[in-house]
Amino acid sequence: MKWFWKLFWRLKGWSTQGTIPYNEPKLLLLVGPHTSWMDFVNGLAARSVLNIPHIRFIGKKELFDGPFGWFFYAAGGKPVDRKSSHGVVGEVAHLFNTHPKFWLAMAPEGTRKKVDGLRTGFYHIASEAKVPILLIGMDYEKKKLIVDKPYLLTGDQQKDFEYIYSFFGDIKGAFPDQDLRHLKPLRKF
Repeated sequence: MKWFWKLFWRLKGWSTQGTIPYNEPKLLLLVGPHTSWMDFVNGLAARSVLNIPHIRFIGKKELFDGPFGWFFYAAGGKPVDRKSSHGVVGEVAHLFNTHPKFWLAMAPEGTRKKVDGLRTGFYHIASEAKVPILLIGMDYEKKKLIVDKPYLLTGDQQKDFEYIYSFFGDIKGAFPDQDLRHLKPLRKF
């Protein structure tokens, strides 16, 4: 499928900016803004084009139990039980802690709709698993996948979220009225 995704990427006119840190054994990739179902398709293409097939994603376990469960597994999905006694954060931190190399991609908003702030699940996962985050922006206006450098959370949630908001603050999603630009902080780092 690699040739298909490379052709798809080229025909759609996408390019990349930044460097993938291939030497990092564990990363939590925050990919956004998530405003369209096409983000998933473009993400599969980017994963193939950038030669990082080991990236995984999580989804509610019911998706993996249904008739298309095979597809989600084949695409790199890991099911999580949202009713688990450990909770999703504990379940995902366990995945990081039990694999020597594990990269997980998540949408920090947790939805395609416009949000008033990011969800905190990713923050707790990265903190508990003690893994850096890698911010990746999908700028539909520029047709560019923008890769930041790995960032280790400081423990100061407000400062860390300001850093994340400032990264996504200039990136236009597929549906700009639903992206994260309205959350951009006034001060820059």
